[in-house]
Amino acid sequence: MNNLIWFRNDLRVTDNESLLKAMNGNNVIAVYCFDPRHYEADNFGFKKTEKYRAKFLMETIANLRANLKQLNVTLFVFHDKPEVVLPKLVKENEINNIFLQKEWTSEENAVFDSVIANVPALVNFETAYQQFLFHPDDIPFDSFENIPEVFTNFRKKCEKYAQIKSTYPIPESKNPTNFIANTTKIPTLAQLGLSDFTTDSRTAFPFKGGEDEANNRIASYFWETGKLAHYKKTRNGLIGKDYSSKLSAWLANGSISARTIYWQVKKFEKEVIKNQDTYWLIFELIWRDYFKYVSLKHQNKIFHLGGILNADYHWDNARLAKENWIKGNTKEPFVNANMKELALTGWMSNRGRQNVASFWSKELEQDWRIGAAYFESMLIDYDVHSNWGNWMYNSGVGNDPRNRKFNIPRQASMYDANGKFQKLWLQETLF
Repeated sequence: MNNLIWFRNDLRVTDNESLLKAMNGNNVIAVYCFDPRHYEADNFGFKKTEKYRAKFLMETIANLRANLKQLNVTLFVFHDKPEVVLPKLVKENEINNIFLQKEWTSEENAVFDSVIANVPALVNFETAYQQFLFHPDDIPFDSFENIPEVFTNFRKKCEKYAQIKSTYPIPESKNPTNFIANTTKIPTLAQLGLSDFTTDSRTAFPFKGGEDEANNRIASYFWETGKLAHYKKTRNGLIGKDYSSKLSAWLANGSISARTIYWQVKKFEKEVIKNQDTYWLIFELIWRDYFKYVSLKHQNKIFHLGGILNADYHWDNARLAKENWIKGNTKEPFVNANMKELALTGWMSNRGRQNVASFWSKELEQDWRIGAAYFESMLIDYDVHSNWGNWMYNSGVGNDPRNRKFNIPRQASMYDANGKFQKLWLQETLF
């Protein structure tokens, strides 16, 4: 049997069920496609993927290619649509089986269906859920329809009844004869239609993409500095690389799995300390899972103006409001500082994200989907489910039972009392 691994958002060799199963084939190859549609403008006028995440992805694919080479597996990389690339690879390599991560959002489904339609009917597709902490087979709900609408109810039931699976090992290497020399290249930013940039020295996310870098971050944040032991106390920070784990970007493209992080936390709790701070990182992983299950339950409603509540609010779509929000030129300095950080680095703290989203949707009453689409474009750690789930939550059309609105000046006084963060990003306007 000849097997093909189609990498999408599972860009790692550890804890990768699809890769492990594919390696049982006589001959094994892998492919990743930089889909041109991911670098085109969306319905709101933003490029779906801007330069910051694109560069992180390019670094990730370079690392994946190197790690697969250690297993004697060739990674073919194309700047083309999967429905164009995969049928050719299937034909040229007489592929019998294609292994891939299971996705369910509309764009991913459309591409998957198009690939299926363009390869011989005898080709078998084997998909696997690899992006969860609590695997869908193990959650204590009879169907996705029964996922609770309130996070706390989901969390408590999963914590009580669901078991978290062990991680899959790195597969054994194939025979060296399995490796095929190839000339396919990772595209440049220019080839993706994006501009090059120099990393801003003020960024709170100075990291590179790839599974190795994700493991380095675990080693640093958990084991070398012990910062994990203080995570809950520092997680609302705004400046520097260590106020939070920063693992979200590697999680988003699957450079590391939620289970790998979970079991590293449990090891830390056993060997160093177990406290509310170590639990809180697991708590955040459960939040991440929850938004994925909300997406599975409600499907495309997470992209609708009324959200999963079918809420009938009046939303504006003012060009000047959008420009001022994006440029950090609003009446709120705390919002402005966060928006400038995002524009210049592709990163924003969790505290910042909640505030700027609340300001956009609750204060300015602008179409919340514009904000979500802008975040999709700019964020290094964009994850479709977390991004759109959180934007619904903050905009009153999602899973927030209290439908709260942030008091921005009060938030700034609580989390940036000395104004250090605002000075860091607004200093050019002070002179």
